[in-house]
Amino acid sequence: MISSFEYSLPVIRGIQGGREYYVSMCPLRLLPKLFPFEGEEIPVEMRSKRSLNRSRVPEISSYILKNPTNYTLGAIAASIDAKITFEPLGNEAESRKIGRLRVPMDATLTINDGQHRRAAYQMALKANPELGYETVALILYLDLGLERSQQMFADFNRFQVPIDTSLNILYEHREVEANLVKAIVQRVEVFRCLTEMEKGTLSAKSDKLFTLSSISHATLNLLVNYAGVNMEKQVELAADFWNVICGLMVEWELVLRGRLTAAKVRQDYVHCHGIALSSLGEIGASLLAVNPENWRECLAGLQEVNWSIANPDWQGHILCKSGVSKSKVSLGWMRGYLQGRLGL
Repeated sequence: MISSFEYSLPVIRGIQGGREYYVSMCPLRLLPKLFPFEGEEIPVEMRSKRSLNRSRVPEISSYILKNPTNYTLGAIAASIDAKITFEPLGNEAESRKIGRLRVPMDATLTINDGQHRRAAYQMALKANPELGYETVALILYLDLGLERSQQMFADFNRFQVPIDTSLNILYEHREVEANLVKAIVQRVEVFRCLTEMEKGTLSAKSDKLFTLSSISHATLNLLVNYAGVNMEKQVELAADFWNVICGLMVEWELVLRGRLTAAKVRQDYVHCHGIALSSLGEIGASLLAVNPENWRECLAGLQEVNWSIANPDWQGHILCKSGVSKSKVSLGWMRGYLQGRLGL
């Protein structure tokens, strides 16, 4: 800030869509001053972005506070509704793109993308004021009116694609559960060789039997009573359980040895689908609690189950017109059915 009642921001000037924009860094402590909350009493058609989903803010704030030395959040994009002045460092080559942007202090700065991050930063600052000296990247555009700002919001969100759960687990290195599941997969040969680690669904021609997300869900069901136990002990126990299960599934072994294709097994059997894995995980949790010494013997009856998708028992319960159901009702039925076959 300088005496002429302006913000003086160090920036790099760029061109996008034929219009100038500026990239700067902003200390977190200044975010609330630069970007006061827009009143939600304004009709949605008169706002430049969606209303703030306050339930998302604590989650992002908690992420920042739990990882103060290695959190990563993207830039905040905003529009400036005021007459601004760019002063380049020089008149030649790259020096014309670097300089200072003078912004009147009474200018209106509207966030086009990043309002939840901005709110989360403010919440985190209350708990840890030291974060105020860190910075967040700002991408600043000239405000060309409400219609343009609304279009910018739509454009920012146009090509966003949710990350597949499997890929999120694979790339997550902080969360204990993600690391636990990945360690277990490495100790179970069938899982290690036949699991799709990136995508949440399998294509018709995929050479994999499972997705990492389905194994994760099933394994967390299995270990539901072991949250306070040493991680290595959990890995050892779960790997032992899944190796026993793999030994009871003949078709899995045949795919592993190259004698059957994964596509054929997925098409003809239900035991490699997420609902079966989750059911087995829940049954395993019960067995580990009730029969910690002889749970292996209790699972032997799985060899007698007709896992063929043609088994009429599945119809109307886990099979529907669109394929294998993933509903909680179907999961409950599957668990009960398998428990009955195992005499549990």
